[in-house]
Amino acid sequence: MTGTEPLRFGSAWRETALAVLRDKGVLLIMLLAPIIYGFFYPWPYGTQAVTRVPVAVVDQDHTALSRQIARFAQANPRIDVRMVTGDVGEAQEALWRGEIEGYALLPADLKRNVLRGTSAVVTIEGNGAYALLNKAVLYGFSEAVGTVSAGVEIRKLQAGGQSAIQAARSRSPLSTQLVALFNPTEGYGSYVVPAVALLILQQTLLMGVAMLAGTWAEAGRLRASMGAWLGRLGALSGFGFLSGVFYFGWVFFLQDYPRGGNPWGALVLLAFYVPAICTLGLLLGCWFRDRERALQVLLFTALPMAFLSGFSWPVEALPEPLQALRWLFPSTAGIQASLRLNQMGAPLHDVLPYLGVLLSLTLAGLLTLRLAATTPKQA
Repeated sequence: MTGTEPLRFGSAWRETALAVLRDKGVLLIMLLAPIIYGFFYPWPYGTQAVTRVPVAVVDQDHTALSRQIARFAQANPRIDVRMVTGDVGEAQEALWRGEIEGYALLPADLKRNVLRGTSAVVTIEGNGAYALLNKAVLYGFSEAVGTVSAGVEIRKLQAGGQSAIQAARSRSPLSTQLVALFNPTEGYGSYVVPAVALLILQQTLLMGVAMLAGTWAEAGRLRASMGAWLGRLGALSGFGFLSGVFYFGWVFFLQDYPRGGNPWGALVLLAFYVPAICTLGLLLGCWFRDRERALQVLLFTALPMAFLSGFSWPVEALPEPLQALRWLFPSTAGIQASLRLNQMGAPLHDVLPYLGVLLSLTLAGLLTLRLAATTPKQA
């Protein structure tokens, strides 16, 4: 076939599908890479919640109250008390050496202040370099101190003449029960993997499609009718749709992540998301006009797109130009829509604006692709 021979939709679809299956590099990235990522990326987050973080207790009070706080800290599953000392410098040295991730300072006169009814401050220090470990340290010590504090308050109320039931109700007249609706385990894996899965799908598709388009550019086969481009897009989208169903239907089930809130809506999302990615990949391949260059450039774009998508970094904290630029990437609308449909069970009409963004990207990409592919390359 020559570079100017017209192709119809059906023949273009068939030739593109065969080109993917015959090209080992493209096949590896578009089909095998998502499978490998699907099993190995969630693996480090299998524990979900951080537990038994090594900590220390600095007891400068040496009273029954301070020892009770230390015992409650030892019983908390979030933290593991490795050291009880009266020297704050020793605890700081252990923190700097990495032997512990935080400590609680029980100051002198802690019990005396409690008996006097004055405020008693327990200082908690954590390693801020690791957010999850720091959270476990703060929560673990806060729960231990809070439990002891509640007991002290109830005993004071009982000493004032109230019964045990009255004291408990006076101390906490409104009971609060915290329930994590869409992340029941409150685990890091359930938070990050469902969003990153959409980004993995985008990056593998972008690299594979751009590599294939680069191969066509090197062979002088980019010139094609709109029907041929639609056929190429349809074949490439078929492979991407299979990868998306693999994540939504198998990976989330295997890893036991929150899923299935709106499965039919998730399939509709894939029907909009995958073509937008493939169109962008074809455009990039036409622009690079080099098979290896597409892989080299796109390999390092995953992290910026993760921050721009809005699930790991507040959008309001981004500069205004980036807030507008981020909508040029399908992952921005795709991740936001997927979290609402697949994890939160939102109805389809709640994500129509995101689907509109994806459809606009596909249509604009096709028009640009038609113009770019028919424009002669300048020497």
